Amino acid sequence: MLSVELWPQRLRLPAIAAPMTSVSGPDLVIEACRHGVIGAFPTHNAATVDELDHWLHRMSDELTPACAPVAPNLVVHRSNRRRDVDLQCLIGHRVELVITSVGSPEPVIDPLHEVGCRVFADVSSLAHAMRALDAGADGLVLLTAGAGGQTGWANPFAFVRAVRARYDGPIVLAGGVGDGQSMLAAQVLGADFAYLGTRFIATHESMAGDDYRSALVAATLDDVQLSTQVGGIPASLLSSWLASNRGSDDSAWSGFEQDRLIRNRTAWSAGHSVSGVHGITSVAELVGAIGEQYDAARKNLQSLLAGTPAPSDGLTGELGLANG
Repeated sequence: MLSVELWPQRLRLPAIAAPMTSVSGPDLVIEACRHGVIGAFPTHNAATVDELDHWLHRMSDELTPACAPVAPNLVVHRSNRRRDVDLQCLIGHRVELVITSVGSPEPVIDPLHEVGCRVFADVSSLAHAMRALDAGADGLVLLTAGAGGQTGWANPFAFVRAVRARYDGPIVLAGGVGDGQSMLAAQVLGADFAYLGTRFIATHESMAGDDYRSALVAATLDDVQLSTQVGGIPASLLSSWLASNRGSDDSAWSGFEQDRLIRNRTAWSAGHSVSGVHGITSVAELVGAIGEQYDAARKNLQSLLAGTPAPSDGLTGELGLANG
């Protein structure tokens, strides 16, 4: 398994706590990494590059080498006026992994490689995937239908298989993964890691407001709606937020603008896995519950392959915690 080869003994799950605007901050990242999940966050969640520097110092101080890696997420689109200064901050901290979004990772790859940093690139099509690899990306995050926030349109089964037919390096599946069973299914499909985003919004350590977390608990996948309102490209948002914040320019796909994303940083995004959010928990409780589901799913798969009956309740565990 590539996830083990990349970071031996440091991962409890083959998972990345996805970088989410106005949700992923130091508390969430640190707790995810402590419990064996790669902790990602958008650099623009820090209000300034000085705050970004402070966040990275804090993560370095509070995490040990045995913890899972921290993965800053850098928007590389030309409209991100902080791209270059944020990049220099990441280089100065010699981060292990950077996830790039919205555009070619080519401008940042060589400087990050020079300090030993791996670069995974968000992609939403096969053509984007091939261009990112040609630019030197070390791994791919496949944005598929059902991912929260800025999303893709492709079926995850077809997308992973199409990329895996051409590429044998690290693949992260983003879209609809919210429990241990779907995480294992992603690996069986050919992915090495899964993005877990929506489930982490409903944790005490996220930066989401109480009303946002409560809306997630109340929602199902039928309440997730595509809109270009937030950043100018399709994103999965809760219909309850859109109903109160509908913009006049939502009908047109006008292209990504970083300033537009920042202006709408309080948007309530969610992926199709929102149907699996049943309560507000700690990161530790969430990772523990998903870990138990993942272990049970692996045992059931082994039983299935061996032709023996699996336990009747092996795949039905849920994190049934009351709101807190």
